[in-house]
Amino acid sequence: MLLFFLLAIVLVSFHGACALSTPKWARQGSNGLGVRQFLESIETGVNMAPDAALVPVSISEDKQSYFALISMGNMSFRVALDTGSADLWVVSSQCTASTCTSVPRYQLGYASSTFESVNSNTSAFNVSYLDTTTASGFVARETVYLANLTVANQAFALATSSNVTLTDNISGVLGLGFPRLSSIFGTVANATPFFSTMAQLGQLDYPLFGLSLAENESGTLAFGAIDGSIVQNRSLIEWNDVVPFAPFANTTSNTTSYLQWTIVLSQFSIGASGFTPIPTYPNATYNSSLAVLDVGTPGIYGPYQDVARLFSLIPGSRLMDQRGQWAIPCGANTTMSFKFGGQNFTLQPTDYLIGPIDEDTAICLSWPMAAPPSSDGIDWQLGTPFMRTVYTIFSYGIDTKEPPMIGLYPLNNASAPIELPAAISSYFSSASATIATTLPNSVLSTPTYSTPTYAFNTSFPAPAGLIVSSGLGASTYSAVLGSGAINLTAIPTVTPVPTAYTYVVTNPSGQVSTSVSTVSQPSVTLGEPPGWKNSAQGPRVSLCVVLPSIFASLFFILF
Repeated sequence: MLLFFLLAIVLVSFHGACALSTPKWARQGSNGLGVRQFLESIETGVNMAPDAALVPVSISEDKQSYFALISMGNMSFRVALDTGSADLWVVSSQCTASTCTSVPRYQLGYASSTFESVNSNTSAFNVSYLDTTTASGFVARETVYLANLTVANQAFALATSSNVTLTDNISGVLGLGFPRLSSIFGTVANATPFFSTMAQLGQLDYPLFGLSLAENESGTLAFGAIDGSIVQNRSLIEWNDVVPFAPFANTTSNTTSYLQWTIVLSQFSIGASGFTPIPTYPNATYNSSLAVLDVGTPGIYGPYQDVARLFSLIPGSRLMDQRGQWAIPCGANTTMSFKFGGQNFTLQPTDYLIGPIDEDTAICLSWPMAAPPSSDGIDWQLGTPFMRTVYTIFSYGIDTKEPPMIGLYPLNNASAPIELPAAISSYFSSASATIATTLPNSVLSTPTYSTPTYAFNTSFPAPAGLIVSSGLGASTYSAVLGSGAINLTAIPTVTPVPTAYTYVVTNPSGQVSTSVSTVSQPSVTLGEPPGWKNSAQGPRVSLCVVLPSIFASLFFILF
């Protein structure tokens, strides 16, 4: 009988230990979600509001993309952020190309309980980017987590083929554009993009997201609110109506709708000398030059008619090649500005200079590059060099109430002194790199291009700030940005919690000591469910499953 009690005690104790050792993030049901939220709030160091989230944003090692962390199917992934596209996709275990096998992949063999196939995985996905890279695969649905936000049954794509360059264990792309831009939305019913889904279902405090970027440290991505640690004075936000687009000329559609995060650029300047942009399609774009704000573009691009005039104001500038790359003296003692609405947004030399060339380190390549005309009428692409100088707020708009808007909050002081040549030289010396470039032997003339046919039907009006009846945020939201009256105090904020604390201690003798305590960050395994390995390595059975059976067998044998 004593042996019986001892076995019973061991069995009960072991059962309790196994319950405690079960990975909290693997539990199902509402309790499991609560634990997930708690763990991720520690990871991101943020006080999570129920309907808003703030997550860290990091730059890839090659400086070409910014990424954030999402999870789905009990797996975590880094995804590159892209406001110039609208699809969420990650590479799958079916993709065997070297561009896929070098990064974490969605493991189809794991058979996630929240995975749902679409048409038995036969709904094709195809996406292409301006750099000519492509990804293809099939559409499916999953529950997607971003910090404390959850989107069930979200349509996304699993890439089975891709030549998109992915680095730093980035597994795919999180497109944050409008549904009209989405390949998935165009082929599968009720398949809005990730952010659009939350906005249309009213899941967020407000249908917007805010983005801060940094070159050598973490930035932030806020959903449903703006980052209160960055936006200290809301009156400095310059709000701009997003420009809608008429139906494509080769379709039967008769509806004007939103396509890109595009706003009107009213002026660009070098120092105190400014130019009014010359639009490629003045009749179609109301004589306005359009600029897209795109975190997926690691540069600044403009039309030749504008870029050539801009560099004409910088002594010593020269066109380097037919790709539209200009070079200027690295010690250029001038700022560069872009004006939206009534406010100039200023770039210092280290914001717009790319770096010195190896043939002559006194010469630097510079943004913007010139690009041939685009049939969509978007003349300027303002990517990460510009976006690092502002906090960008992308407000999705509200059905029948409020148009989409972009708010720009300056992070550079427009009246600050121009960076000195010594500071510029020190900045690039710390990078310890030059760009392999050969200077042309003679002055190159600015190339000319024929203008392609405008892609949209000009019979339909498409004025900036158009209020539409569907496709934007749920009409249950109360508008705080539209109708010419912006209620700044009503814009929700979310604020990070410090992840490091500094303690200053003075002892009885008056000596002062300082120490820093850092909140520990839990590690995340990318692309692999906790405790799961590929079946090719054989099944892994937990002792918590095996040992109770052994104890039960002993019980029946002995008693």
